[in-house]
Amino acid sequence: MSDLYLSHVRNWILKSPPAEWVIRSGRELLIGTLKQGPIPQHVAFEMDGNRRFAKNHKIETIEGHHLGFEALARVLEICYKCGVKVVTVYAFSIENFNRPRHEVSGLMAMAKVKLEQLVQHGELLDRYGACIRVLGERDLIPDDVLPYVDRAIEMTKHNKDAILNICFPYTSRAEMTSAIKATVDEYTNPPRPANTPFSQTRITQKIRSNRSKKSVSPPPRDSSPDVFGKSDVDDSMSSTTALDLESPPLSSTPVKPVKFRNPESITAETINSHTYTAECPPLDMFIRTSGVTRLSDFMLWQCHENTQIFFLKCLWPEFDLWHFVPILLEWQWRQKKLSEKETPRK
Repeated sequence: MSDLYLSHVRNWILKSPPAEWVIRSGRELLIGTLKQGPIPQHVAFEMDGNRRFAKNHKIETIEGHHLGFEALARVLEICYKCGVKVVTVYAFSIENFNRPRHEVSGLMAMAKVKLEQLVQHGELLDRYGACIRVLGERDLIPDDVLPYVDRAIEMTKHNKDAILNICFPYTSRAEMTSAIKATVDEYTNPPRPANTPFSQTRITQKIRSNRSKKSVSPPPRDSSPDVFGKSDVDDSMSSTTALDLESPPLSSTPVKPVKFRNPESITAETINSHTYTAECPPLDMFIRTSGVTRLSDFMLWQCHENTQIFFLKCLWPEFDLWHFVPILLEWQWRQKKLSEKETPRK
């Protein structure tokens, strides 16, 4: 028998109702078993290998990206079922704008379609209470894509149980630059005073103006309107709203020195509070597919001493539960060893 014939037979068997029921039940049992151990709260995926997958299977590059989105939907369901609270995915790098124009246009068109699908068929996100957050340089998103981004965020903002961070367009260097700029602004600008209807200087000047008026008795005036049609009522009202030009100067008014925050108090937590993921738990697990062993300007700040990094040889469209289970088991084993080291021996 030819390999093609065997492949068709295998696919037919796997897609039959009995086989689908067995596979689905096995997946549920496996995920339930994994949930008995510690579960990472924040997992990042660098979804690499879509183009290589398309080339290997002799299909269009954009079709490889579509299959990559289907893999993302599978991974999200696996993660949320296991109990992961935050999933961060690297959807589009700022550097990707340097790719061929037709590929960039195709990716942007696909982004609109997939974001619209998430909004119209958001059963997965609603089922697990996941909201969408788009992290990156908003100014670089094309104008025709922005409405889809905003709609996806708006339609899922009511979900509070989990988060899907879509980095688009993003690089870690851009994120850290933005965080440092925000920290500099915070420490070089004086704290804003509480909102009041009038400033302290305005109130002080008005009081002095009133005191100077009391020391000089005004000459009697006729209560009848003058030639311009103004009455005493108008004059009295204007005197309470306008400053007296002869009021004493404020040169003697003490001016409080402006207090700036001490830059020596800047810590890693200060900068972290200005990053895109400031409200997310620390990154527990970083996964990259396609066999490439580098971070490629993704989550460089978030990777800390306890972040476990996994590089897989499979391409992203191939990633499934059977690739995720060994990683999660290894992470759980490492967490057990780490807790044993931290627990003092009796």
